[in-house]
Amino acid sequence: MNRFLCQSAVLIALVPAMAAAAPYDGIYRQTVDADCALIGDDGTSVRIADGVFHGVETQCQMTRPVDVNGMNATLYTMECAADGQKWTERAMLMPTADGEGLYILWDGYVFVYGLCPAVAP
Repeated sequence: MNRFLCQSAVLIALVPAMAAAAPYDGIYRQTVDADCALIGDDGTSVRIADGVFHGVETQCQMTRPVDVNGMNATLYTMECAADGQKWTERAMLMPTADGEGLYILWDGYVFVYGLCPAVAP
């Protein structure tokens, strides 16, 4: 019985973290004419799925989400890896005013990505 309760508690604790990036899930263009089918190269697209940001030659686990007071934005701890190196930074994600894109703010940088059209299954 105790083992079941411990496993349930772990699952309950993980559910919010796993679903945290869901409002931002999607594929976003780095440039207006970027190919939405290509992810992770300069000038192509980036993807957010299942709590992971797939950027240009890097992947970041999006952890510890914090809603930003008075804004439609979320601050994340980004646990990133690329080229055999790992680092942690904070980033704020916020939809554009028209809902057709995404702002990502890293310390000293702001990126604006346009949302790629959804692909039918």
